[in-house]
Amino acid sequence: MQQPLTQQRLRAGVPASRLRQQRLVVRATATADPTRQDIRREALARGPAAGSELFNAKFVPFKDYRSSDGGLLDVYHDMKELSKFGPDYWKSLFDSRIGTTTWPYGSGVWSKKEWVLPELGDADIVSMFEGNSNLFWAERFGREALGMSDLWVKQCGNSHTGSFKDLGMTVLVSQVNRIRKLKPGAISAVGCASTGDTSAALSAYCAAAGIPSIVFLPADKISLAQLVQPIANGALVLSIDTDFDGCMRLIKEVTAETPIYLANSMNSLRLEGQKTAAIEILQQFDWQVPDWVIIPGGNLGNIYAFYKGFKMCKDLGLVDRIPRLVCAQAANANPLYSAFKKGWEHYEPISAKTTFASAIQIGDPVSIDRAILALNDANGIVEEATEEELMDAAARADRTGMFNCPHTGVALAALTKLREKGVIAPSDRTVVVSTAHGLKFTQSKVAYHSKEIAGMACSYANPPVAVKNDIGSVMDALRSKFPAI
Repeated sequence: MQQPLTQQRLRAGVPASRLRQQRLVVRATATADPTRQDIRREALARGPAAGSELFNAKFVPFKDYRSSDGGLLDVYHDMKELSKFGPDYWKSLFDSRIGTTTWPYGSGVWSKKEWVLPELGDADIVSMFEGNSNLFWAERFGREALGMSDLWVKQCGNSHTGSFKDLGMTVLVSQVNRIRKLKPGAISAVGCASTGDTSAALSAYCAAAGIPSIVFLPADKISLAQLVQPIANGALVLSIDTDFDGCMRLIKEVTAETPIYLANSMNSLRLEGQKTAAIEILQQFDWQVPDWVIIPGGNLGNIYAFYKGFKMCKDLGLVDRIPRLVCAQAANANPLYSAFKKGWEHYEPISAKTTFASAIQIGDPVSIDRAILALNDANGIVEEATEEELMDAAARADRTGMFNCPHTGVALAALTKLREKGVIAPSDRTVVVSTAHGLKFTQSKVAYHSKEIAGMACSYANPPVAVKNDIGSVMDALRSKFPAI
């Protein structure tokens, strides 16, 4: 753990009405003035607003799950101060910031700044206006495959680097940016172990801020699209002959001995950004709570982040309950599922096997305790999906207009099982969290539709049809598919 961060108290914030007034003044001035400053300089010119002592957050040990000498931490917000501004106030403030270009509130993360990292100066924020991802009504898939009328997919992969990791990385890199300004030399670079998406997000945000980034990747275990992203962003990419858990062990050793800052999800700053996706879901439903939210789980930080976002809304009176959570794991990397089936009485890490859902191919998740706490408090459950189940689920959903990553396939397969068991009812409002864009995983899709995956029937494969260059052959091919032509 980096001591400058873990010991630092984070103060901040301001009454939202005052923030809104300041934003409108800046926007009006900028529109009228042809010599408008850039938006970051405008943010700096605003300066700290009166009342900045109202909101604060600090880093504290996460319950008693880790030792006090560098273990897992959590970000604790002063809920008493936040609660002085009623739920209608927070709803109005958050809703008013959607779609703006005022720095940094146009971001889906920083539109909730008072609940994320309130002390951070606006000019220190490194953002690409991430978040605000669409909530897709999966009408046809829900109706035809599951008999459901209220199924939704939160498209977190519709973000700058193509995954939900942007939500947490903007917070982490912004805080690093601030520390480097306050204490030159304290942090020389930011590093992570990754199965792909974390490295893409880290390298992009570091590149935007001019901060060196280092990536530890397991050799030959991620897609080319995921590999090329950190390379293109100028990161130092180390392809290591091990799996993710091995990369994680190495990066922890390196960051313990050097001024390289650890960016993996054991760093609680990441989760502060990721929790805003839960708040977005509530906003998109006009502050109505869905019955179920299904989240793919690997290192398990995201299941806790969603829980934290929902719980914060409940504790501050914006909603009256939290949804039931489902953590969906690949059967080849399922330590949480195994513990759940044993009633949480015994957990042990495993050696994860290869899975098409490579980002969750993790056998020793760092956020295991966080995930168990979240699931227990949210009356949650854990389900798993085999390789064939996840690939079939993704392909079947793609046929209804989606273009899913394999991890979303895990969540859709878990939903299918829970519908078959009657756990989730046909009328239950259910949200599946899609964690990455399907374009990052075209290799697996090509293999599936080419029926090149050993031992897999690929039941929903749709390979191209080879046709000779003449009208007769073309018509024959068309009529074999559409006899009415």
